[in-house]
Amino acid sequence: MSAHDDVQLASGPQGAEQLGALLGVALRGMENGILERGGPLPAGGPAVVAAALAAAGGGTGRLPREGVGEERALEEMSRLLGLGSADPAHPLCAAHLVCSSLAVSVAADVVASALNPSMDVWELAPMASEIERDFTTGIAGLCYPAEPSPDAVVTSGGTESNLLALLLARTLLGADLRVVCGANAHHSVTRAAWILGLPTPVVVACEDDRMVPAALEAALEPLGSSTLVVATAGTTNTGRIDPLPEIAGLCRRFGVRLHVDAAYGGLALCSEELSRLLEGIELADSVTLDMHKFGWQSIAAGLLAMRDAGDLGALQISADYINASDDVDAGLPDLLGRSIWTSRRADAFRMAVTVSALGTNGIGRLVEHCCTTAQEVAAQIDRHPGLRLWKSPSLSTVLFRPTVLDDLPITAGDALVGRIRRELLAGGTAIVGRAALPDEEDGQRKLWLKLTLLHPNASGADYGPLLDQIVAVAAEEQAVLVESR
Repeated sequence: MSAHDDVQLASGPQGAEQLGALLGVALRGMENGILERGGPLPAGGPAVVAAALAAAGGGTGRLPREGVGEERALEEMSRLLGLGSADPAHPLCAAHLVCSSLAVSVAADVVASALNPSMDVWELAPMASEIERDFTTGIAGLCYPAEPSPDAVVTSGGTESNLLALLLARTLLGADLRVVCGANAHHSVTRAAWILGLPTPVVVACEDDRMVPAALEAALEPLGSSTLVVATAGTTNTGRIDPLPEIAGLCRRFGVRLHVDAAYGGLALCSEELSRLLEGIELADSVTLDMHKFGWQSIAAGLLAMRDAGDLGALQISADYINASDDVDAGLPDLLGRSIWTSRRADAFRMAVTVSALGTNGIGRLVEHCCTTAQEVAAQIDRHPGLRLWKSPSLSTVLFRPTVLDDLPITAGDALVGRIRRELLAGGTAIVGRAALPDEEDGQRKLWLKLTLLHPNASGADYGPLLDQIVAVAAEEQAVLVESR
């Protein structure tokens, strides 16, 4: 392309036509890469992925002086990304809390990317800001159906939502804020405290990966009212949900603030059947939600809901070129106080489109399906002579260990769990997670294999062959270990 050629833009009168043609090229390249990959991730590990990039002329660490043209670049690089990506749309991509994206959401995101509304100033996002406000009002009502003035804001994910919850608590309660959380809390809680210059959180003991109310009570006794308790509704390791009514009762008794990190489990509120698991969440002052877990959105899709919209007032800030006071007085909405970001994408648009397409009932049915699949897989594990189930799942996370590890010392067994996981990764067979938790039989902390089941179309039967393969790999690895002694 010469310096005199006009570049193609994604919006404007010809934008849709130009974008549509290039999207076809990009999707063809992606499809070819996915077909070439075959399984849930590329086989061979990091070296093979790096070699594929090098074979296509990349991997030099130098930016090209001259381009190869739009279509060639799109098709080839999309092929590489498809070839070299883990695919959450594959049932055996089941290690982490990252879901497959709904096609309707991705299609909506293309429109948002093409129009590129900047969500910091109304004149750059007139309709996007209205859609976001309508959607976040609905999310706030989902969490706080009985409150007169709840609100919610869009974030980049659970980590930012937790950070924002701590920031608002510190602003409302003072710089001497103390944070109390369970040993099961997400690492972002401790990181948020560090970023904000707060003391390291007080950690409360857990049983069954759930906060122990009596331990929380003891932790709150010496602390003052400038305290934020962080409970968890859907832990990363097991999907367990803290006893929210009891925790909320203690927070009210001690006059302290409560935040619930429901990044994983929060969208169970869309299910009449499962919402009972979250009883008490409406008593929290703030709630983290994350629609790139249950919600089936592309990253990032975080939300922070507040019981009282007034608590978001701390985010208000003035910048004359964005939210001049006379513009605000004249009726132009002030968007700058809706985030700790300035420029940000219209991420709420694809979330709003998804909810419009499926309704909360439809999302609830998808959550129910994943939780049912987890129960089916857990039942298979419980019946399998070569596997041992940790405990029955609460949401869609299943933990287990091959029984051949029971005869090994804990250190050797844990090492073998890691080797089994890496063997599956190296073969491009499956992405299986890991979690360290106490064994109910002997109380010892051990490493368990973990399946995080977020596929909205998979069933328990899809995981039977994987379970058999894990048993076979465990036996092979254990035999190698015995021979090496």
